[in-house]
Amino acid sequence: MSSAKLQVINKRFFLGRVGLAPPNWWAEAHPTSNLQFCRSLGKISREEIRMSSFGCTRRDFLRALGLGAASLGLSGCASAPAPLGASRGGGKALKERPNILFCIADDWAWPHASIAGDKVVKTPTFDRVAREGVLFENAFVSAPSCTPSRGAILTGQWHWRLEEGGNLWSTLPAKFTVYPDLLEKAGYHIGFTRKAWGPGYDEPGGRTRNPAGPRFKDFAQFLQARPVRNSLVGGAGRGGRGISNGARPEGAPFCFWFGSQDPHRPYQWRSGVESGMKVEDVKVPACLPDSDQVRTDICDYYWEVQRFDTEVGELLNTLKEKGELDNTLIVMTGDNGLPFPRCKSNLYDRGTNVPLAVRWPAQVKGGRVVEDFVSLSDLAPTFLEVCGLKPAGDMTGRSFLDVLTSGKSGRVDPKRDKVFTGMERHTDRRAGGVGYPMRAIRTHDYLYIRNFKPDRWPAGDPRQGPLGPEGYGDIDGSPSKTYMMEHRDEPGVKGLFELAFGKRPAEELYDLRKDPDQLNNVADRSEYAKSKEKLAAALMAELKATKDPRALGKGDIFDKYPYYGAGAPKESR
Repeated sequence: MSSAKLQVINKRFFLGRVGLAPPNWWAEAHPTSNLQFCRSLGKISREEIRMSSFGCTRRDFLRALGLGAASLGLSGCASAPAPLGASRGGGKALKERPNILFCIADDWAWPHASIAGDKVVKTPTFDRVAREGVLFENAFVSAPSCTPSRGAILTGQWHWRLEEGGNLWSTLPAKFTVYPDLLEKAGYHIGFTRKAWGPGYDEPGGRTRNPAGPRFKDFAQFLQARPVRNSLVGGAGRGGRGISNGARPEGAPFCFWFGSQDPHRPYQWRSGVESGMKVEDVKVPACLPDSDQVRTDICDYYWEVQRFDTEVGELLNTLKEKGELDNTLIVMTGDNGLPFPRCKSNLYDRGTNVPLAVRWPAQVKGGRVVEDFVSLSDLAPTFLEVCGLKPAGDMTGRSFLDVLTSGKSGRVDPKRDKVFTGMERHTDRRAGGVGYPMRAIRTHDYLYIRNFKPDRWPAGDPRQGPLGPEGYGDIDGSPSKTYMMEHRDEPGVKGLFELAFGKRPAEELYDLRKDPDQLNNVADRSEYAKSKEKLAAALMAELKATKDPRALGKGDIFDKYPYYGAGAPKESR
């Protein structure tokens, strides 16, 4: 079956069956095999219902015993505020601390928001958060792949420091502190819904729940403290079956992770066009061929971006009704770029540059656009500082609270003149299950990429068979991918196909002043020799300072870590 036909499978069918999130972990591991999974939905639906019932029973038991969210302490907090129970008498200090609502889309790239100038996609909620807060034009993920990107967000560290957690479909060792645990110890009510850290498994890393905290059916249930048991792997992990320790204590602030599955594939084919979008209005990224099939595919992607935006709007309405909107720090962003060739799982901007808007009217002046570079690994130390805590000592991310509260636009902090990104194993679609290791430094003028294994295929091995029916498995199956593969020898496609699917040299350099789309590699041109040398030195200095195994000659360890996705040994999954 072709990738185009597979797009007719609507992941919301699964959502309706179980009342929870669709399993994007399957699409991540099998981008062209979604139909087979949908045939097995009945079994999973019954299991989810059974597990949810069990979770409710234990919830009531814990509530009856009066076990509040802070009753069980966690180690590793960088600061030690008074326990929540000790503040019950006054509660005023806790009540004044801000809530945090973190809303993250799955595969949403900059600049696909109406406030950024896109004339097709409509994002009124993101636009509102940006207008009433701060819009960051240069926000980048640590890695353009779900698991390592989310691990970097939660730990506040570059993903290459997270051992197994630097790969997709991995585990996050418990020795790495995550900000939700620190906030919980400080008296915050924490939790998530849908996709949090993942895809992967918690148990091999020594965790008993998802690194983002206990799982809830939705935001309303979280605020009412009616927890459910985790049982699906999609963003939770087999070991992520933790149950919340009780109701939200009166006066306690909260930190909630809303993890949408949108706009992750698969899409409902022509959903965007049928909603009223016009293919002729789409601005096709320069790395993709301009065809009706690609334009229609982009519209379907836009449709799911809009659904994410609508759902976040509903969360804001809930906060307004409860009178908690203005003292809630609201963050909207994405975990990596759009799921198209030469985008997601690549270190070009289409894979790493994501939307980011932050609203907190109690402390942050709105109506501002900031050009400083921000890594999403900076979020964890920022959240902790906002809540009056010191960042954990192993965090490499830097709080940008000073930028938020500066009241300034444009380039605010001169030290934020660059950002680093990287990539290890995405899927296991190469012989031996190895990845395609890359690191990059991005400045306002240049993008420099170091490819550590240029002999490997960056998009995955091209051959048919167990590595995937289409080959090039690091690129999600899609109508756009199919179009490029079927028309690879045509004049308008051939060059773009080579850029997205072909092998690459050890070094890439792009002059963003002349080539903002990053299509012309100038690494071998003599006039750029000094700039390349300077960028390469800055990149390696950061990698060595943060103990990146790739920079220390130990990078092959990433290829030896288990891959817990489909195809891994049954006992490992």
